[in-house]
Amino acid sequence: MIVRRRATAGIAVLVFVVCAAAIAQADQTYKVDGSDTYQIGGRDMRSEIAYSGTQRLSIHQAGKARRYVAHADYLRNDQGTHARVKASFESTILPGGEQQDGANNDPDYLTVLNQPFAVQLDAATIHDLAHLSGSVPFDFPSPMTGAPLRGTLRHVGTATINGEAVLGVAFDANGPLHGTLPDHPNLVLRGHIRMSGTAYYTESGALLLALDATLSIVGNVVGDARRDPVDIVYKRSIKALPRGSQIAAGAGSKHTLKP
Repeated sequence: MIVRRRATAGIAVLVFVVCAAAIAQADQTYKVDGSDTYQIGGRDMRSEIAYSGTQRLSIHQAGKARRYVAHADYLRNDQGTHARVKASFESTILPGGEQQDGANNDPDYLTVLNQPFAVQLDAATIHDLAHLSGSVPFDFPSPMTGAPLRGTLRHVGTATINGEAVLGVAFDANGPLHGTLPDHPNLVLRGHIRMSGTAYYTESGALLLALDATLSIVGNVVGDARRDPVDIVYKRSIKALPRGSQIAAGAGSKHTLKP
């Protein structure tokens, strides 16, 4: 198990941990899409894996602790080879605020709990995000590689998703990379990594309803006399499916997001 201590250094890092103050909610279903694009060496070495499916998030209260469980069911298309895959991820917020990651069966990083944004924030954090002016600097380790990243966090306005008012937050961070990747342990890379994304949380319960995240890596294979260039892009899109009515149209300067 992995235990991550709750951040206390301010709003810029709180979006990367789950907070347990919000009330329990009913299960939420999401549509999930993604792609992994690899370009190694010449153009003939390009490959792409595409993902498409759904997932369900359950929230369980156990005394003062809160347990989150996500189950995903998706189609994995690897260069025309299709496979139906099931993934899951569990995480618990302990009474002291620590986030304890449990069973992780999500090698493709598709569950809503295995993303750079938290699945739920507390009331104080969502309030601070709503009143955030300008960009706030922050740093954190890349969820996929552990590489140190530095960037900025900013409020990007409000929207309506499935009839619910949501608040948007975006980040953009980058840093050096020297090491291997979980899905390519045979490749030692040296280069640059950038992660950017946007997430929308409900204003009432601070639950994540929409997420778009991109992680890109540009560099070279280390130890190879040819120094083959490497260009890798991971994209993930997770959007809540409506429980009842369709998405309502935004008003004024608000945006409308469609799953």
